[in-house]
Amino acid sequence: MRPFIYQTHPQRIVFRAGALATLGAEADTLHARKLLVLCTPQQRDLAERAAEVLGARCAGIFDGAVMHVPVEQARLARSCAAELGADAVVAIGGGSTIGLGKAIALESDLPIVAVPTTYAGSEMTPIFGLTEGGLKRTGRDARVLPRTVVYDPDLTLGLPVAMSVTSGINAIAHAAEGLYAGDRTPVSDWMCREGIAALGRALPVIAAAGGERDSAELRAARSDALYGAWLCGAVLGSATVGLHHKLCHTLGGSYNLPHAETHTIVLPHALAYNAPAAPQAMAAIAAALGRPDATGPQAVFDLAASLGAAVALRDIGMREKDLDRACELALQAQYPNPRPLAQKEIRQLLDDAFHGLRPG
Repeated sequence: MRPFIYQTHPQRIVFRAGALATLGAEADTLHARKLLVLCTPQQRDLAERAAEVLGARCAGIFDGAVMHVPVEQARLARSCAAELGADAVVAIGGGSTIGLGKAIALESDLPIVAVPTTYAGSEMTPIFGLTEGGLKRTGRDARVLPRTVVYDPDLTLGLPVAMSVTSGINAIAHAAEGLYAGDRTPVSDWMCREGIAALGRALPVIAAAGGERDSAELRAARSDALYGAWLCGAVLGSATVGLHHKLCHTLGGSYNLPHAETHTIVLPHALAYNAPAAPQAMAAIAAALGRPDATGPQAVFDLAASLGAAVALRDIGMREKDLDRACELALQAQYPNPRPLAQKEIRQLLDDAFHGLRPG
């Protein structure tokens, strides 16, 4: 047995259909009496449902969450929480909203109740990110870890198929890098394999359902996907990440590319780069996705392509002339990765991702 250290994080997890109705009781477990509900402008209706459940405990709604958490929005949200006298926040939505809750907690120590409606996994990590001046800064701080996470698969039934697919592959990325992290453990290895497998089963069912929003099969798949996202997010919270996440933070923060789509496109190429140094991890990824005949990078690429996701950076707004600068930014600081960082090869990785080439 390889020596390891496994650090658990204190969190309360509530997972069941209809769990949104327990929000008031969960606030009571935190002794919270004035909770500010956070959301994006597009999810205002969902935030109002949460506010209705909270009743008199709701201090108000801040619907200004946006992608990559610009510092300006973080300051507005902090000011709103202070003015309303909030003693906790409810972050309902995807990674952008939960990231905004973390930005508030980072300076105020307010506890977060996270209600995820995508598969981003941010709710399971002490990782925060803030974007300022075109650069995204990330860090770890125990204060930003949500105290309670309410997983309600019913809230994901209306998640559009395209968003479901890219959000799910974003979750797979957390576990894929966890399989070759230097601080991985037997526990995190199991969570990686189980999480990838759950999402690999669920996403094709969700994609095949198209516009259908309610059937026994779809409900089971939505539950599986959220379960997989929980496990993959827990891996992200307990193990270090490498080249893939660094590239995605660079591309997203510096070029304002959509988060989940960027992860979906870059992941097969980052895995291909690391494959020579992590063959067992690649085999585990392929096996978890039911593709032992393919390499791990190919299995991920084929999954994304078969589900209709974009597979080229040029298709989500990246400009070819920016690839050189993106490579420079990604190499500015050294970080853990199973294969040493090489400028020429990483530049080729970005070019392959830009053109959407299948890893060979």
